Amino acid sequence: MQEEIPTCQGALKDNSSEVVQPFLMGCGTKEPKITQLCLAAIQRLMSHEVVSETAAGNIINMLWQLMENSLEELKLLQTVLVLLTTNTVVHDEALSKAIVLCFRLHFTKDNITNNTAAATVRQVVTVVFERMVAEDERHRDIIEQPVLVQGNSNRRSVSTLKPCAKDAYMLFQDLCQLVNADAPYWLVGMTEMTRTFGLELLESVLNDFPQVFLQHQEFSFLLKERVCPLVIKLFSPNIKFRQGSSTSSSPAPVEKPYFPICMRLLRVVSVLIKQFYSLLVTECEIFLSLLVKFLDADKPQWLRAVAVESIHRLCVQPQLLRSFCQSYDMKQHSTKVFRDIVNALGSFIQSLFLVPPTGNPATTNQAGNNNSAGPVSAPANSGMLGIGGGVTLLPAFEYRGTWIPILTVTVQGSAKATYLEMLDKVEPPTIPEGYAMSVAFHCLLDLVRGITTMIEGELGEVETECLTTTTEAVSSPTQSSSEQQEFQSTSDQMDKEIVSRAVWEEMVNACWCGLLAALSLLLDASTDEAATENILKAELTMAALCGRLGLVTSRDAFITAMCKGSLPPHYALTVLNTTTAATLSNKSYSIQGQNVMMISPSSESHQQVVAVGQPLAVQPQGTVMLTSKNIQCMRTLLNLAHCHGAVLGTSWQLVLATLQHLVWILGLKPSSGGALKPGRAVEGPSTVLTTAVMTDLPVISNILSRLFESSQYLDDVSLHHLINALCSLSLEAMDMAYGNNKEPSLFAVAKLLETGLVNMHRIEILWRPLTGHLLEVCQHPNSRMREWGAEALTSLIKAGLTFNHDPPLSQNQRLQLLLLNPLKEMSSINHPDIRLKQLECVLQILQSQGDSLGPGWPLVLGVMGAIRNDQGESLIRTAFQCLQLVVTDFLPTMPCTCLQIVVDVAGSFGLHNQELNISLTSIGLLWNISDYFFQRGETIEKELNKEEAAQQKQAEEKGVVLNRPFHPAPPFDCLWLCLYAKLGELCVDPRPAVRKSAGQTLFSTIGAHGTLLQHSTWHTVIWKVLFHLLDRVRESSTTADKEKIESGGGNILIHHSRDTAEKQWAETWVLTLAGVARIFNTRRYLLQPLGDFSRAWDVLLDHIQSAALSKNNEVSLAALKSFQEILQIVSPVRDSDKPETPPAVNVPVPVLIGSISGPGLNRPFVRTDSIGERLGRYSSSEPPIVTDELEDLNLWWAAWNTWYRIGSESTKPPVTFDKLTFIPSQPFLTALIQIFPALYQHIKTGFNMDDLQKLGVILHSAVSVPISSDASPFILPSYTEAVLTSLQEAVLTALDVLQKAICIGPENMQIMYPAIFDQLLAFVEFSCKPPQYGQLETKHIANAKYNQAEWVALNYVPFAERSLEVVVDLYQKTACHKAVVNEKVLQNIIKTLRVPLSLKYSCPSESTWKLAVSSLLKVLSIGLPVARQHASSGKFDSMWPELANTFEDFLFTKSIPPDNLSIQEFQRNESIDVEVVQLISTEILPYANFIPKEFVGQIMTMLNKGSIHSQSSSFTEAEIDIRLREEFSKMCFETLLQFSFSNKVTTPQEGYISRMALSVLLKRSQDVLHRYIEDERLSGKCPLPRQQVTEIIFVLKAVSTLIDSLKKTQPENVDGNTWAQVIALYPTLVECITCSSSEVCSALKEALVPFKDFMQPPASKVQNGES
Repeated sequence: MQEEIPTCQGALKDNSSEVVQPFLMGCGTKEPKITQLCLAAIQRLMSHEVVSETAAGNIINMLWQLMENSLEELKLLQTVLVLLTTNTVVHDEALSKAIVLCFRLHFTKDNITNNTAAATVRQVVTVVFERMVAEDERHRDIIEQPVLVQGNSNRRSVSTLKPCAKDAYMLFQDLCQLVNADAPYWLVGMTEMTRTFGLELLESVLNDFPQVFLQHQEFSFLLKERVCPLVIKLFSPNIKFRQGSSTSSSPAPVEKPYFPICMRLLRVVSVLIKQFYSLLVTECEIFLSLLVKFLDADKPQWLRAVAVESIHRLCVQPQLLRSFCQSYDMKQHSTKVFRDIVNALGSFIQSLFLVPPTGNPATTNQAGNNNSAGPVSAPANSGMLGIGGGVTLLPAFEYRGTWIPILTVTVQGSAKATYLEMLDKVEPPTIPEGYAMSVAFHCLLDLVRGITTMIEGELGEVETECLTTTTEAVSSPTQSSSEQQEFQSTSDQMDKEIVSRAVWEEMVNACWCGLLAALSLLLDASTDEAATENILKAELTMAALCGRLGLVTSRDAFITAMCKGSLPPHYALTVLNTTTAATLSNKSYSIQGQNVMMISPSSESHQQVVAVGQPLAVQPQGTVMLTSKNIQCMRTLLNLAHCHGAVLGTSWQLVLATLQHLVWILGLKPSSGGALKPGRAVEGPSTVLTTAVMTDLPVISNILSRLFESSQYLDDVSLHHLINALCSLSLEAMDMAYGNNKEPSLFAVAKLLETGLVNMHRIEILWRPLTGHLLEVCQHPNSRMREWGAEALTSLIKAGLTFNHDPPLSQNQRLQLLLLNPLKEMSSINHPDIRLKQLECVLQILQSQGDSLGPGWPLVLGVMGAIRNDQGESLIRTAFQCLQLVVTDFLPTMPCTCLQIVVDVAGSFGLHNQELNISLTSIGLLWNISDYFFQRGETIEKELNKEEAAQQKQAEEKGVVLNRPFHPAPPFDCLWLCLYAKLGELCVDPRPAVRKSAGQTLFSTIGAHGTLLQHSTWHTVIWKVLFHLLDRVRESSTTADKEKIESGGGNILIHHSRDTAEKQWAETWVLTLAGVARIFNTRRYLLQPLGDFSRAWDVLLDHIQSAALSKNNEVSLAALKSFQEILQIVSPVRDSDKPETPPAVNVPVPVLIGSISGPGLNRPFVRTDSIGERLGRYSSSEPPIVTDELEDLNLWWAAWNTWYRIGSESTKPPVTFDKLTFIPSQPFLTALIQIFPALYQHIKTGFNMDDLQKLGVILHSAVSVPISSDASPFILPSYTEAVLTSLQEAVLTALDVLQKAICIGPENMQIMYPAIFDQLLAFVEFSCKPPQYGQLETKHIANAKYNQAEWVALNYVPFAERSLEVVVDLYQKTACHKAVVNEKVLQNIIKTLRVPLSLKYSCPSESTWKLAVSSLLKVLSIGLPVARQHASSGKFDSMWPELANTFEDFLFTKSIPPDNLSIQEFQRNESIDVEVVQLISTEILPYANFIPKEFVGQIMTMLNKGSIHSQSSSFTEAEIDIRLREEFSKMCFETLLQFSFSNKVTTPQEGYISRMALSVLLKRSQDVLHRYIEDERLSGKCPLPRQQVTEIIFVLKAVSTLIDSLKKTQPENVDGNTWAQVIALYPTLVECITCSSSEVCSALKEALVPFKDFMQPPASKVQNGES
């Protein structure tokens, strides 16, 4: 049975026409019940598939009739549907008739039927196409040759198609005809048709069966030829917006845009574009352009809404968009469709803000409660809902008063349309406010998301492929074949990538402008955090994408937008404005006639303000406010920089500039390491932060730091971009901070520091730009800016040095120097605060890295040395601290070549005049350094020699001369010389303390360490160091200021001996000269073998001379001490057993003389003992040299000449005198003269008369020099003591030495005796006539006031007296010397003595004439016998008169004895006179025959005089009679008489002289008596003047004496005449008896008594004595 069914079915089918017939006829009755049954039966048959083609045709015909009679319409539709869906027997006309039937039923009046019919039609159309698809499936394996369609000649028979396909083709073709209001070809019998329904059917076919159209050319042809033109045509009213002319057959004329059609057309277009884009490239271009046009503001709202929905559908398909871009935008002469779409969206969004939506009346009604002007005032109640209360804000956009809510339209990434689905609406729907905006907004977001995801995905693939290929290529470098393959594949990939990249770039280029315009506007308008977040995310992804693709302009534009969003509105930030302007010229650009304005952010923002701060500007105007949106943008920026830093390139600048401003407004300040921390400077109105943002700040600060930390992952190029951006940002901040001292923005500097610190591992690549810029910052006038620049720079340097580099710094010297270099560069900056930072950095480096600096030492030392004098105390102090650290700790660790730099630097600190202590300490450091050299000498020398050799080699290779100071000396010696030279410079520093310290140090180091020098180097030391120094000191001293210095700074008092610059320099000169002299003295064994010792000696002597002649007592005296030292008056002790030499001048004279006259110094001054030994110890190869005596002698004679010049110049009296005249001091002169004896020992062999002459002049002048009154108490003994000054001692000593030398010298020296006598006698004269010093007025010491600047003559008496003693001594020894005799020495002595003797009581000192007398007596006792011996030679002829005059002047002096002379004194003085007369009586008169007659005559006259009137007439009354020199008179008388009346008289002449004398004497007595008697008589009662009384008494006494004498004489010797004269006196005497004076009376008595002897008669005969 089972098997029978199919056969049965087949049989039924074959006969179905007959089977069906009854039912058809039943239907023909038109009786409802029958019809219903029949239809049900037919349906059963159909469902069992037992209906044949023919039967089916019949059934359809029957249904048609029913339809025409309007019977059982729903049943009909059901039947048709069953018939067509159960089997495929209905074809061609039958099929078309069935479809027409359904269509006809669709247009009945009955609503139910209509809808059912519509559904049936849809199903039937689908069935037709499904059949075709099934047919294709069946024939898929059979490949047919496609036949090219020849035009569209026969539209009905498309021969090549299979049956089902043909049906589908015909159906689709007629649908197009119908929609176009043309008659159908196949669906015959259509009476009515609506466009809306037709479009829906077309859309469903296109949407459901795209493969049909894509696989069959015929169908493709239909699409192109029919559908597209149709769509374009139907769109025309919308485009033109005017009435369209309709075809007559079309029942529905189209006038203005008609919502149902328009909406359906858009749906069709969407399908066409989506499914058939590849077929319809050109047509799609048109459709898309139309879509864009529908967004225009002059189109109805609903039209714009559905257009936006359609565009949204495209926007979610990135691949499609990509195709657009490839097909249109990238082709020449083609519409830039993709760009237009994006721009249109942008314009659309703008237009929504600018034009209130008034497209359809419904809108205004809907806004019923508002003004009809549109929603301009809406924000008043709707937008601001939540601000007051805690209610949440409605999400919305708001811009310039236009408030548009944001509706939740669709899920992200899907385009779910609202109005495109409203197929039942005929009237345009009311579009809610904000709907279009929301869709457009989603379009943008989806567009961005789609594009970026797609491109980045593809980019990622490309990059990974590239990576793998390159790594493979790298890993197998050996196999060349594989390499070629790799190369092949790589190049293919490259081509592929180039193509893809072009597309990506074009897509971005096409869309970025529009996107940016729209997004920035939305960003500005957004009041909803989520919307803002989305917008920012879109901008961020776009920026990152542009960055990855290297599209700088667009990247920068997006970043600019984000930056602007971060800042308050209208914030003046040049970076942003300029870049935008460059990108989008004048802020608007045209897109095919559409003008898209770049809208700048509006000011009235409805955001919550979260922070108020100061703008970062040169002149901040008030404050600015940051809203939460600004902070949101800022976080996006941070996010961008953090995640996409590698692609930012030059836009780092924008990002950083903005961040800088935000950081500034928020008041974040840099802290250590460059991280920013919340903290406010005191200036300016403080920043106000809400709690909301307060909690955000640490997060932001943290992100900021992380952002720069992540720079370590950037590649080198990106890192450079970042650094450059920070630098230019910093430059701007610097510009802004110029000219004011407000708080600058330190953002850039802080971040440069942070970036540097995290990239330490590759610091080399960014070091130069980084530090170069920071150095500029360090020079900025704004102190805060500088301070941070320096902070950053020094932190980086320290970090760089401590970082664990690979390879380590010790092996990478280049890097180390690179790191240290900026430290050195900082030295060129003048700001002290920067230099302080620099030095602190150096100090820290020394403390942490000092041991490993190696080749960096010169740089570090250079930094210390670069501190200049004018840079303030604290700087110098810090730098000096560094230096001290170096000298104490690091000398052994640094390369020896740097030692010289250390010396230079230490020296330069000595020269700084800010802080005296530093200068002094630095000199101490130099001493320490020299000690170090001394201890480590060998190692330093080795190392330096090695280095020298290397440099020499380099220099030879380059062919240049090696140039270093003190070149020919070996390097170690050069080091010493540098040290000496530095100390030398310090020795002429303006400050006395420094000079002193430096001088002491210099001479100590040379003294202590000089032995290390090569022998030849000493030459340099002498000439380049010591003499050079002496020259400079001499020059400075002679030109120093004589102004008094009030005080030494602060309240230090200055001793008067140092209160002028000149006096202070004097000290330096003293020190220097002494030092040099000491070196000459102690190192003579080293210096003498040098070739030009004698020249050096001369130079030294010259210095001594100029110092000695300087007008400064201290210097001149010290010069002499040095002179003494080099003459080795104090003999130097050898180094080995050397005590400190005592300074020369302090040696007391006697010792000196003793040592000189001792045997020690008579040997030639060559110390053979030590020279050989010294030179042997020295490494030099020269043989020991012993200087010959001749050269030695020359040296001594040079010394003598110098001595002579010093002496003659210094003692020569000046021409004029005033207050300031310089007169040499006593100690100076003493020292000068004390030098002579020692000097003389060396030159005595050649010392001749001329030299003696010169010496005499000097001695004489020296003794003549007066002393100033204020010095006198120290130099002069009190006036009463008769003591010599040391100078006078010295002078006499000098002469003594000479005289002794002459004494033991050869004959030819003895001619010098007279000269010595002359000299001594000149001194003797001083006793009475002190020497004159030029025209200088000197006061006697007793009258001088100590505190005035007066000159006091010395007390020369002791000196003269001592000289006299020496003369007598000497004469006693030399009286018989030929020279002494010939040169009339005796006469000169007498002549000299005559002066004091004649002055007698008038002598300055009483002792003088007494000494003179005793000397005269001594000399005569020796000299007279000699004179007598030589009487015949006449050599003494001139002496006698001189002697006579001398006696005369002394015995009858014109000076009056002082009133206070005591009787004893007088008697003593008288006894001296008596001695003289005795000398005459014993030594002269007895030898009268050997003595010239005149002389004897003079003597006689003198005795004559003495015997009577030897008392002058000047005695006053008060003088008592004792004053009459009775003894003397007696002596004279006696002598006179003895010789007058002696028997020995040999010649009558002598007797004559005696008689002559007696008569004169008696005559005189007579006269006196007569006058007395006269006067007595005249005076009456008045007593006579005492004088006269005394005289008369004396005469009376003389008379009695005379008579006595005459009696004693033998009578024959007395002339009778004499007696007569004596007796003649008697009467006169008698007359005197009347006198009243008792004294006279008693004298008279004595005179009269002797006359008794005449009372006897005389002898008978009187001899006549007359001839």
